[in-house]
Amino acid sequence: MTPAQIEAELRAEVMRYEHDPLGFVLAIYPWGEGVLADEKGPREWQRDCLSDIGGRLRSGMEPGAAMMPVLKAVASGHGVGKSALVAWLVWWAMSTCPGAKVVLTANTQDQLRTKTWPEVAKWARLAHNRHWFDVQGLTIVSTDSTAKTWRCDAVTWSETNLEAFAGLHNAGRRILLMFDEASGIHDRVWEVAEGALTDDDTEIIWCVFGNPTNPTGRFASCFGVQRHRWAPVQVDSRTVPGTNKALFAEWVSLYGEDSDFVRVRVRGVFPRAGSMQLIGADVVEAAMKREAASIKTDPLIMFVDVARFGDDQSVIGFRKGRDARLIPWVKLRGVDTMTLAARIAELHHLHRPDAVFVDGGGVGGGVIDRLRQLGILVIEVQFGAKADRYGVSEEQPAVANKRAEMWCSLRDWLPHGGIPDDPDLLADLTGPQYSFVLRDGRDAILLEPKEAMKRRGLASPDAGDALAISFAYPVAPRADAGMPYGAMLPKPASDYDPFAAMKDWR
Repeated sequence: MTPAQIEAELRAEVMRYEHDPLGFVLAIYPWGEGVLADEKGPREWQRDCLSDIGGRLRSGMEPGAAMMPVLKAVASGHGVGKSALVAWLVWWAMSTCPGAKVVLTANTQDQLRTKTWPEVAKWARLAHNRHWFDVQGLTIVSTDSTAKTWRCDAVTWSETNLEAFAGLHNAGRRILLMFDEASGIHDRVWEVAEGALTDDDTEIIWCVFGNPTNPTGRFASCFGVQRHRWAPVQVDSRTVPGTNKALFAEWVSLYGEDSDFVRVRVRGVFPRAGSMQLIGADVVEAAMKREAASIKTDPLIMFVDVARFGDDQSVIGFRKGRDARLIPWVKLRGVDTMTLAARIAELHHLHRPDAVFVDGGGVGGGVIDRLRQLGILVIEVQFGAKADRYGVSEEQPAVANKRAEMWCSLRDWLPHGGIPDDPDLLADLTGPQYSFVLRDGRDAILLEPKEAMKRRGLASPDAGDALAISFAYPVAPRADAGMPYGAMLPKPASDYDPFAAMKDWR
C-alpha cells in the first residue's frame, strides 16, 4: 500500500470511533508493544467510563432524541489512572471530530503543567495518528493549516479572568471540557463554564476528575444533589491493578478505614467534614432522612432570616422541638420589607407560634418595626451580638458572637433533629467554615461571614442562618404550645364536684 492509502485507511478506521471512546483507545495505541508491553488496555473502571460516555453520545444521535451535554464525574483515591483517562479523552475528542475544541484545566498551575499536561503529551506521542497534531507547550493544534480552530488548550483559571471558559462555543461540532483535580477549582469557574455550554446541535462533553478532598462545592455536588446529571463514579484505589496495596493497608491500620484520610486518599469518598468546616455533610444528610417527632409541650418557634442583597433570599421557617419540617418553610426572593412583613404576619396568624425570632441586621430592622406595628411580639436577633449562653463552661468551645453561638447550638441539635430534604439547605449548612479568635483568654469559634463565602463561589447560607436563628434564645415549654391564642384546652377527666357540699344545704 502507498503512504496515501495507508493514511486514508487510518483516517477511515479512526472515524469509526466517532462516538466510541473505548473502541478508539483500544485501537489507537500499541497495547502489548514497546512501553506498553505489559499493558493490555484500559483498566476496568476506565473502560466503564469510556463506554458510558460513548453510550450517552450515541443515544443523543438517535432520531428524535435531544442532544444534551454528556457530563461525567470521577472521584478516586491515589494512583488509579485518572490522568491517563484525561489524556485518552482529549486525544479521542480531537482525532474523531474535525474542528473539535478542547479546553483542559486543573486546580493549580503546577498540577496542570507538571502532572496533567505531561500525561496528555505522553499519550499523544504513543498514538498511531500522532502526526495529525502538533503538541506545542500547553497547546495541541491540527497540522492541517486550514483548520485554525481545531485545537486543545490547557489553561489556568483565575476568579478575575474567566474568558477561556466564557468562550466555549463551537456550534455544529464538538466541545470537550476537562477539569482535573476538580475539588480545588473555584465554583465561579464551574458557573461560567456551564453558562457557556449552550450551543445547539453541538456535541458537548464535560468531564471532571479528582480526589474528593472537599466535602462542599460543585465537585461534591456531582455526587450529591446533582448526581442524576453527572453519572458519578467513585473508585477505591485498592480495587485497581497496579496500585500499592501494602501502602494502603498500612494507611488503614494507622488511620482507620473510615478516617477522612483513608476516605479521600484510598476509597475515593468525600470526607465527613473539611478541616475548618463547622458541620459535616453526613450529619446534615442523616437529619434529612431522620423521622424526628416533637412532643406536645415543645414550643413552636418561628424563625426568619431577612435577605440583605439582591441575589439572597428571605427564609421563613418553623421548628417544634426536634422537628423542623412540621410546617413547610417559605422562601422569598426580591421582595421588599413590607411584603415580607405581611407574609410573616399571615403565617403567624395561621400557626400561632410561641416565639418569633427575626434577623435584625441590615434591612431586618424595618421588618421587625413593621411586625411590632401589627401587634406581633418579635424577638430581634443580632448576629454580631455577644454570645450569652454557649461556651460559658469549659465543656463547650468558646464562641466569638451570637451567630457562632446559634450555629454551634444547631450543630449540637442536628444529630437528633429532623430537617427538610432540601439541597439548598444541605449546601447552606455544610458551606460555612470557621476560624478562631481570642476571647477572654480562650480560642473562640468565629463563623465565616456570608461575604467571604461568596468570594469562595458559594451562595449566601440564608436557609442555614434561618434555622440557626431558632436557637437564639431558650423558649419555655407550654401545655398549649403552638395552639391559637385563646383556644380552650381540653378539660381533664375527673369525678371531683366542687359544689357537692352545697347540695346538702337544700
